[in-house]
Amino acid sequence: MPGRWRKIAGPLLPAILPGLILTALLLIVHSLRPALISELGDLIFDAYQRAHPRPYLNAPVRVVDIDDETLAKLGQWPWPRTDVARLVRKLADAGAASIAMDIVFSESDRTSPSRIAAILKDNPGAKIDLKNLASLPDHDALLGETLAKTPSVTGYFLQHEPNGERPPQKAGFAVSGDSPIAATPGFAGAILPLAVINKGAAGTGYVSLVGSEDRDGIVRTVPLLAHIGGDMVPSLAVEALRVAQGAGAILVKSTTGSGELGGGTPRVAAIKIGDFEIPTTQAGEIWVYYTPPEPARTVPAWKILTGAVSPAQMKQLFEGRIVFIGTGAAGLRDLVSTPLAPRELGVVVDAQIAEQTILGQFLTRPDWAVGLERAILLVLCLGVTFLLPRLGALRGGIVAAAAFAAAVGGSWAAFRYGSMLLDPTYPAGGVVLVYIAGTGFSFYREERERAYIRRAFDRYLSPELVERIARDPAKLELGGEEREMTVMFCDIRNFSHISEKMSAHQIIQFLIAFLTPMTDALLAHKATIDKYIGDAILAFWNAPLDDPDHARNAALGALAMVETLKALNAEHAEDPGWPGEVRIGIGLNSGPCAVGNIGSRQRLNYSLIGDTVNLASRIEGLTKIYAVPIVVGEALFGKLSEFPLIEIDLVRVIGRDRPERLYALAGGPEIKQTREFAELAAAQAAMLAAHRAQDWDEAQSCVEKLSPLAARFGYDKLVSLYAARNAVYRKTPPGAGWDGVFQATEK
Repeated sequence: MPGRWRKIAGPLLPAILPGLILTALLLIVHSLRPALISELGDLIFDAYQRAHPRPYLNAPVRVVDIDDETLAKLGQWPWPRTDVARLVRKLADAGAASIAMDIVFSESDRTSPSRIAAILKDNPGAKIDLKNLASLPDHDALLGETLAKTPSVTGYFLQHEPNGERPPQKAGFAVSGDSPIAATPGFAGAILPLAVINKGAAGTGYVSLVGSEDRDGIVRTVPLLAHIGGDMVPSLAVEALRVAQGAGAILVKSTTGSGELGGGTPRVAAIKIGDFEIPTTQAGEIWVYYTPPEPARTVPAWKILTGAVSPAQMKQLFEGRIVFIGTGAAGLRDLVSTPLAPRELGVVVDAQIAEQTILGQFLTRPDWAVGLERAILLVLCLGVTFLLPRLGALRGGIVAAAAFAAAVGGSWAAFRYGSMLLDPTYPAGGVVLVYIAGTGFSFYREERERAYIRRAFDRYLSPELVERIARDPAKLELGGEEREMTVMFCDIRNFSHISEKMSAHQIIQFLIAFLTPMTDALLAHKATIDKYIGDAILAFWNAPLDDPDHARNAALGALAMVETLKALNAEHAEDPGWPGEVRIGIGLNSGPCAVGNIGSRQRLNYSLIGDTVNLASRIEGLTKIYAVPIVVGEALFGKLSEFPLIEIDLVRVIGRDRPERLYALAGGPEIKQTREFAELAAAQAAMLAAHRAQDWDEAQSCVEKLSPLAARFGYDKLVSLYAARNAVYRKTPPGAGWDGVFQATEK
């Protein structure tokens, strides 16, 4: 066996070995995901966004920017909290659905009356009533009161240093599946707004983009969830969306409860906020799909506070919208890098997240993306590996270029038309590397022919025959010869009904488990396997090697298949992947056939054709009607005198004018000598004689005598068929001209 394997694989292996090794290494590297290559994939995704950014639509989201012009008109930052409260009140009066502040009010207002009174107390020139001044309302408290009366969302910072601070839970979390909290970014503390400001706000979310920036500092994904000491907390964008809808708990769907692919540790699959569901990475991040800079999204704060925007315009700008307040002035701005801009306001990133969610325009990298990339890598690299030796450097280069273009083009198409991120780096790069390695090997011409022969034939011919043809490649020329042959068709009963209850993977596994022992049984009786047609098998005897006993071997092979199936059913009786009791129908026929290399100049198939083949197929189909496992045609009947055969009908099959006498093969030669079979054959013959003579009473009497005999051989359904026919003909006789032939109406 090792020697024969070396003969088969030896000529091909040197040519494909470099490609196979490279493919294996690439699969290993892909599983390790080194940073350098991952960054290349990220840069490709950035290029996709620049080539086709998300078009800006007038979504109900606005940014109010405290920019340089605002500070020039209204004074330096930080402002008195009363000014912030006035800004919030104006936005609320304009009908804003939620007002989210990308500002953390963690320190008290230095302009509050009590703070000023304390400062003036030590000033001997102060001429005002300091006691009355100190009693005036605190600015922080005034801002807190305003926030409590408006749909406001405060912001806070996350930090890795523990400080005991925890943000208040404005809304709870519900989890579908097992908790994925361990998959989200973790922090030890927080820098919160003052309690007097924060307590009345409708929501609170973190404004930190810590952990969002990739290794190159570009914000491509943003975590929508994080946790502090086991408590899950939402981002500012999530809270803004929740408050705008008046929603309650935030629903987190984990990979164990979402129906998505996922195993092992539960991870995040999606986040549902009111009516909106956001697909996320397994860490609860959203891939931000950026628009180009859009002035219509942003309104300077000074225009609102100075009344430069009329009340009517305020409603037009802000009514029913989510408003993010941020600081874009020099020295204050929270700047980040994005795929579209080297410097962008952090608050604009939150605004774009809200826009994507409302518009349903998401970039996704599904759980199965890595597996698909690995599969594409494997298919393309192996394809180039195996095709290159046959095509040569030039044509192989064209194929490799096409594979490269397919990897990159497919990735771009997935982004452009499906908003999916599929990394082409490994498949495209793998194709280039495999081509470079493969073109370094100039290999065989003559040996390729032998390898082709072996690949083409060793699955359905005996090893001796493969070697014989390999020694004489001229046998692969188109053409054939006419031979007296025995043909067999085998099919699984009710396979369509079986397959509809199984997944594609289960069907394949079932067919492998079924076809392998069936093939072994046939090869053991010198069959040549022509082809598998789904669940069906086409085999023949007496070609290409002579087999004087082809009729006998075919009968023994069919009986071996029936016995093998009984063993399979018993073996898998408790197997949930086995579809209960599997039954087969086998049609056998003998006669002249044209057999040889049939096909085109480009592709050959060693097969056979002829009326004998067609009739064998029709006979197999009739096993469904007569409910017997093996049915034999009239020509083969004359060659099986030692076997127990009983006539079952005279049938005119579809496509043939001459009726065919059909026989059931009841077992091996030893069965023919038994008294039970002799009684069965005599009773069946008597029943058929009465039936064809239209003596329905006698036919029914024969049916009653035949029934217990037929049951011993499993032919009780055949007897029931004739009982039903007799009953029909008794009511509607076929007439004097009836020839006793049953006309088949289906193949």
